[in-house]
Amino acid sequence: MLLRAQPLGLLIAVVLLGPARISSHHESGPWHCDSDAGIRIRSQFRPGVITVDGKVDDWSGVSGSDFALLPALDPDADKEYNAGRLTLKAVHDGNEAYFMLQIDGNYAYTQGDDTRCASVALMFQIGENATYHRMGGCEEEPTTCTNKTCRGHEVDIVHFSLGNAIPGRLYGGNPVDNRQGYGGDRFGHLVDLYGWNPHCRYLDGLGPSENDTSAQNDWQGSWWHSSLTDHSGFINEDSPYASGGQKGTYYFEFSRPLRTKDHLQQDAQFTIGRSNKVSAAFWYPEEGKPWHGSAHYSVSCDWILLDFVPADSSELTSASQGSSWDFATTFSLFFSVVALCLSIIVGHRLSTTTRTANFIPMENL
Repeated sequence: MLLRAQPLGLLIAVVLLGPARISSHHESGPWHCDSDAGIRIRSQFRPGVITVDGKVDDWSGVSGSDFALLPALDPDADKEYNAGRLTLKAVHDGNEAYFMLQIDGNYAYTQGDDTRCASVALMFQIGENATYHRMGGCEEEPTTCTNKTCRGHEVDIVHFSLGNAIPGRLYGGNPVDNRQGYGGDRFGHLVDLYGWNPHCRYLDGLGPSENDTSAQNDWQGSWWHSSLTDHSGFINEDSPYASGGQKGTYYFEFSRPLRTKDHLQQDAQFTIGRSNKVSAAFWYPEEGKPWHGSAHYSVSCDWILLDFVPADSSELTSASQGSSWDFATTFSLFFSVVALCLSIIVGHRLSTTTRTANFIPMENL
């Protein structure tokens, strides 16, 4: 089965990362960047709050950061995405990291055509030399980039294209694809990738010279649009799920373990109390025209710091008090039940003794 899996994975990689898309990742002029180095995103400790279903009511109490969306290859303010800004929020529960992206945009959906639907990606720094610009910044060409020649330039990417993804349903890592040892998603195209530059990107587990079947897709995600009517759940036959062109907002939710089992330098690792570097990108079929790989908007022309905040003392105290209260309540309830049972047994014995006592006539007293 593994012999059949490798060509399938390579085919997916070619479709996703083929020459028609990556060849356009060349800037039209000298690169310039005026980023705000003070921007930070705080991933706070919020256990038991978030459900990854595309619907974001459970994020209402979480603060986020708003960003203007500028073209990734030419980040000039006069070319800003004009439908609205991107809001990025993050939390963690001590085991999983959760992300939510919110972007205004008219509803656009074409079944089976990713480029005529909205799409998002998150990118994280892995290697200490990995730059935001040129997606890791390794200077090697596609024919020479390897895990040795580009060591230290690794970036981690999760990319969600919607052409085959039903709103409100969960996509990403699944038993079928993970069993084959790579970062693909044949059901909804929420894929787990790594890269060294725009020309050298691969699904986790795949590489330019050989594959490693120990990899997997660690991400889960879902999407929604505010124009959709919420009911018991959509199925594929409901496509396109709403009328095209309706004004509204896209919502994307993602989750992933803080630490993964990656040993190939293909996943960023998150640690509570420390920071990671992140960026976010958005593709949209403006004026009904399909997008292509490099024609995306980004929240910044440089990395943004992402802080994984530990639980503060008040949260720990509250959790401890809740646990103590639960224990005391359970203990008291247990003894109440025991006392009730004992009283029933004693009452029963007394009533039995009274009924079986011998009768003594009055004259014999």
